[in-house]
Amino acid sequence: MSFGFMGIQFGWGLQMANMSAIYEYLGAKPEEIPMLWLAAPLTGLIIQPIIGYMSDRTWTKLGRRRPYFLVGAILSSIALVFMPNSSAIWMAAGLLWILDASINVSMEPFRAFVVDMLPEKQHSKGFAMQSFMIGVGAVIASALPWMMSNWFGVSNETVAGGIPDSVKFSFYLGAIAFIGAVSVTIFTTKPYPPADLEEFRRKNAESKGIGAAFQEIFSSIGNMPTTMKQVALVQFFTWPGLFLMWFYYSVAVARNVFGAEDGTQAYTEGIEFAGLTLAYYNLVTFVFALALPWLAGKLSMKVTHALCLAAGGLGLISVKFVSDPNMLFLSMTGVGIAWASILSMPYAMLGNSLPKEKVGIYMGIFNFFIVLPEIIASLGFGWVMESVLDNDRLAAVMLGGGLMLLAALFTLRVQMGQVMGEE
Repeated sequence: MSFGFMGIQFGWGLQMANMSAIYEYLGAKPEEIPMLWLAAPLTGLIIQPIIGYMSDRTWTKLGRRRPYFLVGAILSSIALVFMPNSSAIWMAAGLLWILDASINVSMEPFRAFVVDMLPEKQHSKGFAMQSFMIGVGAVIASALPWMMSNWFGVSNETVAGGIPDSVKFSFYLGAIAFIGAVSVTIFTTKPYPPADLEEFRRKNAESKGIGAAFQEIFSSIGNMPTTMKQVALVQFFTWPGLFLMWFYYSVAVARNVFGAEDGTQAYTEGIEFAGLTLAYYNLVTFVFALALPWLAGKLSMKVTHALCLAAGGLGLISVKFVSDPNMLFLSMTGVGIAWASILSMPYAMLGNSLPKEKVGIYMGIFNFFIVLPEIIASLGFGWVMESVLDNDRLAAVMLGGGLMLLAALFTLRVQMGQVMGEE
């Protein structure tokens, strides 16, 4: 059921570890990087609630969620093949829009799929297994360029305005892994149909059209459960910390730890080593994900999540004090612990507060509180980089750690078990 999420992570993992470097290979300046990442949050903001609404109302031979898995996987794999062949910044940015839109089509229904298929008492285990699969996929995806050059002898040399072959072949393999893993979920699971299929279809026929979709989305936003509002605030501060890491960590390692300049062999080696440490934090994620249900049972979900976020925040801040590149693995241990929890605990905390017939749309709305801060960062952080941080990539990473610590404090204020209509 969760195997497809491993494939989806090839799409996310490859872009998170490599897109900033790809933009810089093609000539982008540091203050331009946040704006060039704007594709991901905008596509998520628009597509996820719509796909959630549609998948709540879909029933085909492939069931409710699986048609969206398939279409998104096909489109994402095509975009992954074309991405590393970009010859200009505008081309890479355009392909990122297509890639992110396609990944969102596949990814959003996977969250609802867990709630569809499992009883409430197994939700935390189901989402933890998704974290495990995400970790497996991300380990491989993040390390692929390093593996290509160090294990398989693929060239990692750059020429002016060019993307190394090690990156290109990594994206090609990622495309194959994406559609292959999603296909496993599609063809080996059997979703449960609605109890009264005819009544299900009749009700859906009464609320067709984009107008009905937006009306339902806005109505659902206005009636969010209290628990969802509180967890949304946690997400609002958690994800900017992650975005700043993804924006600047790889290039900060190349410049601040390796002391390299753009276009040099040392710079490419720094980017590859950063990718290796990103792979490591995902290794920590999929191992730690196995312990999360037990830990949440002992400490409660919100205390567990708060501690994990604190570990991630301290991990990002500690990058400032790294002198030996191998110390980055210690920093990324904290990030891996946080990432395991981020991928599962917020969704598990929501589980009991969402009505079954609206799980898809509420999971899409919940994504607002991931993408809105990224939109803010994409539109405004370029100015912060240029005018406040003096284009210091490492300072941006540390700021991300501080935001994650703030999110940990907000987690402790979450009131569990607040259902629809309770205020």
